[in-house]
Amino acid sequence: MSEPLGPSSVSRQTETFPVVQRTSIRFFRRVTRFWVGLFRDIGERTYFFRDIARGFGDPATYVPETIRQMKNIGVDSIPLTVIVAAFIGGVIAYQTRYQLFPGVELSIIGLASRLMVVLELGPLLTGLVLTGRVGGRMTAEIGTMRVTEQIDALETLAYDPVAFLIVPRLLAALVMLPTLVVLADATGLGSAYFVATKITDVTPEDFKTGLRLGFGTFQVVYSLLKAMLFGAAIALVCSYEGYITEAGAEGVGRSTARAVVITSMTVLVLDALTAGILGPYLQS
Repeated sequence: MSEPLGPSSVSRQTETFPVVQRTSIRFFRRVTRFWVGLFRDIGERTYFFRDIARGFGDPATYVPETIRQMKNIGVDSIPLTVIVAAFIGGVIAYQTRYQLFPGVELSIIGLASRLMVVLELGPLLTGLVLTGRVGGRMTAEIGTMRVTEQIDALETLAYDPVAFLIVPRLLAALVMLPTLVVLADATGLGSAYFVATKITDVTPEDFKTGLRLGFGTFQVVYSLLKAMLFGAAIALVCSYEGYITEAGAEGVGRSTARAVVITSMTVLVLDALTAGILGPYLQS
């Protein structure tokens, strides 16, 4: 019997073909690997989501850990959220004032600040900033547990690792991201008000008039909906990348970098999709 062909044998056989055929073989081989890898990743993520749904049936495992994760994700992120929102709100108000044409009502500064902070920059920048801080930490923690076989130890002790590690982070992110976005929106508008009224010639009445102009409650719902989607993306993507980490410390670093990049892109795509679908409903 002939021995099965390994990658080196296949490569040697490919080299025996003419250049044109050899190039075609390599091209189709790459295409095949891409599609096989894509469908494999889809299948693995589907099973991962199934395990998460099953993990919700074990509240005794995930409820105590959820409280701790709410502190890690939410409370510990308050200083960073406040600093980012304060600078963004102040810069928006300052630049808007000095971009206005002569004769334009100054109340437009309050309107522009509210729209930019509440509808876009508040939830988006909070999601992107927390992707690095919270998402990177999630991936590193779970990835380290994977390479040091702590997840295998949980299974040996009859703990569901998904219910213990993934579900609490998902629930905490779904609760704390909207909370942080509310704080970011309030801080951004407060900073915009302070800069506009103290540094520029905008009066408090002008700013408040613009702040109330065209306001609808759905604008706040829209901001919180974005926050929930971003929180779910951070928890699911970063937890999954940590859960499948391989190859020791190098693998943890590689998984963390990949998780931050993928999550950032996911947040931007969700932001665009949300705007495209719900944008027409924002007009009060």
